[in-house]
Amino acid sequence: MSRPMSRTMSGHSSKPTVGALPDTTVDSPLVPVALTWLVWSLFVASIVVLLARIRVGDVWELSGVVAIDGLTALMWVVVTFFSGIVHSYSRRYMAGSTHKTKFFAATFGFTALVMALVAADHIALFGFLWVAMGLVMAELIGINEGWKQAQAAATVARRYFIASSALLGIALTALWWTTGMTTVSGIGAAADTLGGPVWLVAAGALVLAAMIQSALVPFHNWLLSSMTAPTPASALMHAGFVNAGGILLTRFAPVITVDSTLMFAVVAVGAASAGGGKLLKSVQMDIKSKLGCSTVGQMGFMIMQVGLGFFGAAITHLILHGFYKAYQFLSSGERVEHTSPSETTEHTIGGLTSVVGFVVAVLTGLAGGVVFTALTGKGASVDSGLLLTFFVVVTTLHAARSTVQHTSLPAIARYAAVPLVFFPAIVIYAVVYEGVSDLLAVSTATTELTLLHGVIAVGFLGIYVAIETGVHEHSQRLYVALLNATQPASNTLLTSTEEYNEY
Repeated sequence: MSRPMSRTMSGHSSKPTVGALPDTTVDSPLVPVALTWLVWSLFVASIVVLLARIRVGDVWELSGVVAIDGLTALMWVVVTFFSGIVHSYSRRYMAGSTHKTKFFAATFGFTALVMALVAADHIALFGFLWVAMGLVMAELIGINEGWKQAQAAATVARRYFIASSALLGIALTALWWTTGMTTVSGIGAAADTLGGPVWLVAAGALVLAAMIQSALVPFHNWLLSSMTAPTPASALMHAGFVNAGGILLTRFAPVITVDSTLMFAVVAVGAASAGGGKLLKSVQMDIKSKLGCSTVGQMGFMIMQVGLGFFGAAITHLILHGFYKAYQFLSSGERVEHTSPSETTEHTIGGLTSVVGFVVAVLTGLAGGVVFTALTGKGASVDSGLLLTFFVVVTTLHAARSTVQHTSLPAIARYAAVPLVFFPAIVIYAVVYEGVSDLLAVSTATTELTLLHGVIAVGFLGIYVAIETGVHEHSQRLYVALLNATQPASNTLLTSTEEYNEY
């Protein structure tokens, strides 16, 4: 029997609870229980491996097959932690579902494949695991066989993943052809010999494969069409799977850093997706679609950091984004609230207070950039580090402005809280960035700044200002174009509740 709705102190209606939550300890199938315990055991083991790797510093390898370096150990910890959260959350989320055992088997299988991928050194093994990872994720998207829209979404995703795998196959074949090496480490060691049309084909195919896997514009349709996936699968997808593009380019960093023109192209495609994702998000109404567009933008930032030569920053970004997006998806149901038209869920400031708030946000952003530069040394010279610091400033400014605008604290407390919150956050980010960079076997490939880099920075800042001030809303043509660009494949849309069949 449902409880009557009660009023909270904030004036919002609390959500009714119908019946009791399912008890995951009663009649729970063996497979979900065993796999949940196993993945948490792998998490503990991964921490031990990472600590040992930090202490010893050597690469442990089975020559020509696998190599466990700093990136491998770090990704094992991250992947198993996210997977453990998803497994534990799904014990209740999937309770009663006829697909429960299949879902857990696919989720654990995906985890094992990613762990193997980041350790793979032989290019044939790396390529095989890349294909398998995509196919298992497509299986999770279409886990419900009785829902035709879910099957259509899985088909859309599968096509994109196969295309990404084909491009990776072309890249690996071209690199083997030109270097004679059959391992990722061997290709990296022979990077000095790379160049010419064969290298260009390989490097271009690597970048395109990463763009597809990370759902960068214009390859974002598969991600926005995958909303049929169970929420835990979406969390795993947005917190883990899309990060594969950054890991791929980091693994083959010696290949893509051969030429500065290619690095600039990577910056350009990353910036286009970072700005594009923010624009696409501005026309979305539902929570999961907003989160999807946010992922498109954040993956653009990650790839852009790769293009700037800061692979440690890219890995740090994907880790922090993974934590944030996993939380956002797993808690998305809590963000659905029913309020009357007269109620509001945020406190918005205006007038003189708004001007003061804007000034506080700008000063916080600039000071944040100074702190980041002081701790990392990035931005102290006129090179790509300056652009990295610029994006730290913009990100800090945006976060500070959102806090100032939407908090219910008194004005003085609000303004004082902003630097007290964000300066420690920047310090933590800088420390994590330095730690991750030390773990990676990839050296920073700082590039010279050009006029085109300045154009990218100005363009991104222009998009940000236009969205924040609402200028982009005055163009109906732009609105329609953005709305069309965010439409999922038509056959993945649920048009009637009768089309959904859990059983």
